[in-house]
Amino acid sequence: MMNCVQTSRQDGTTVSRVKLAPWQSERAEIPEISINKAVEYQTHLGLGGAFTESAAVNYQRLSQAAKKQFLTQYFDPDQGSGYNIGRIHMNSCDFSLGNWACQPTVDADFSIAHYEQAILPMIRDAEATLGQKIKLLVSPWSPPSWMKTNGEMNNGGQLKAEYREQWAYYYVQFIQALQTKGFEIWGLTTQNEPDATQIWDSCRYSAEEERDFIRDYLGPALHSNGLQDIRVVCWDHNRDCLYQRARVILSDPETAKYVWGSGFHWYMDDAFDNVQAVHDAFPDKGLLFTEGCQEGGPHQGEWAVAERYGKSIISDFNKWTVGWLDWNLLLDHTGGPNHVGNLCSAPILCTSAGDELDIQPSQRYLQHLSPRFIPEGSVRILAASARDDLHIVAFKRPDGAIALVVMNLAEQEYAFQISLDERYLPTQIPARAMQTYIL
Repeated sequence: MMNCVQTSRQDGTTVSRVKLAPWQSERAEIPEISINKAVEYQTHLGLGGAFTESAAVNYQRLSQAAKKQFLTQYFDPDQGSGYNIGRIHMNSCDFSLGNWACQPTVDADFSIAHYEQAILPMIRDAEATLGQKIKLLVSPWSPPSWMKTNGEMNNGGQLKAEYREQWAYYYVQFIQALQTKGFEIWGLTTQNEPDATQIWDSCRYSAEEERDFIRDYLGPALHSNGLQDIRVVCWDHNRDCLYQRARVILSDPETAKYVWGSGFHWYMDDAFDNVQAVHDAFPDKGLLFTEGCQEGGPHQGEWAVAERYGKSIISDFNKWTVGWLDWNLLLDHTGGPNHVGNLCSAPILCTSAGDELDIQPSQRYLQHLSPRFIPEGSVRILAASARDDLHIVAFKRPDGAIALVVMNLAEQEYAFQISLDERYLPTQIPARAMQTYIL
């Protein structure tokens, strides 16, 4: 079953098969990528993206043929990426059509009816293509305006102290409502980007406030309502302050007993060493990349965006991250819609008419690292590269095969050999390319 697929800047967004030479018993005098499958690290969760209202509305407008193409690209386990995890916002976010909440006023009934307009039908179609339930991560951008100190969902503000218990129960209601409809909720984050005051839906928590809310309200609410298996992910913000936030929250034993681990984004410095630092300090806790995208519009056809994804995912996996969630699955040709004009890029864009998809290089790079090749339950194993330009990560899959991803960031082709079980596989990678080997 040994094979290799490749995407290169020279060939564009095609994914092509590479003809491989047979294994050799003697080492050649070329750079080596060494794999030691006896040295194991974390168990893999998967790869996915966010089912935002904007993505869902764009999906709704697609023609039937374009919908099928979109679903195949992301969710088909054999021909596409086989995405198995996804993120869903509780209440509105910036990539919504406006501010809205499941309980818009203090006297209103709690309802997720708004989600049936576009978001939940999109998830159902994705699951039908995948052939299984998608593990969903719930994230709030803001409580309803009436629960906040600034009286609005946008522009930061904080949760009023008198509503902490009711806000904790809000998560319970949201999760139970989705479960009643047949969706699988894997976990939740306490708050999207709690250290930022944004012009869109946002709410601030200090590290101590997040710690205390989890310990005194959110954790107990989940446990007392039979949701103790829902994983609580703290922080959900950038890598630059990941360790500082995790230290405050996870050093408190009463809080830590409720927390699965830490989530993080990429919007400041790469700071990959902070991911490793959290693992080293709290090795019994998980790490999950919860959001990343290229900001500032659609960035059509830009290879550097694909390479940003590739470098980030490979680096995060090599620092004990168990899964990786992209941001919007589908945006239009402007990078929206977004109700405050915070336009961004996505791996798949659609035309304004809704009848054509524009597959970006980033989608191909994501596919190389997707569950199609690295399924859930795979275990990361030791892999060492002889060249700085060759970024690599390797996994032992549940079927016993080895998945090796190699990304070349150089402007030159590299000849190299893969060393595994005292055998050597001579091969090569083009300039600015990514390959996935199944060995």
